[in-house]
Amino acid sequence: MNVNRTTIFRLRQRLHETNTLSDRPRSGRPRCTTQRQDRNLVRNHMNNRFLSASASSRQTRGRKNQRISANTVRGRLSTSGIRARRPYIGPILTQRHRHQRTLWAQEHAA
Repeated sequence: MNVNRTTIFRLRQRLHETNTLSDRPRSGRPRCTTQRQDRNLVRNHMNNRFLSASASSRQTRGRKNQRISANTVRGRLSTSGIRARRPYIGPILTQRHRHQRTLWAQEHAA
């Protein structure tokens, strides 16, 4: 096993100082929505599948009553596994329609 000694030393020192090996919080931009707001976004989109991300961003306020962007909504939905779908545009065919279309195609193919 090829592990650097300084890495082991730092891990051992962190374990001694914090009693855990998990990562410390890092600096970075704070999230503009809470976990509860993220769950509400997902719930709203599951109830209304045709709600756009921009419409949802206009309805939702983030922390400190700030506006959130449509890209934020898209990111929150994609992390929860919801992907964008366009509704099917066209006639809804029944089994009878499909059968008749197949018969017509077979008649005119020859």
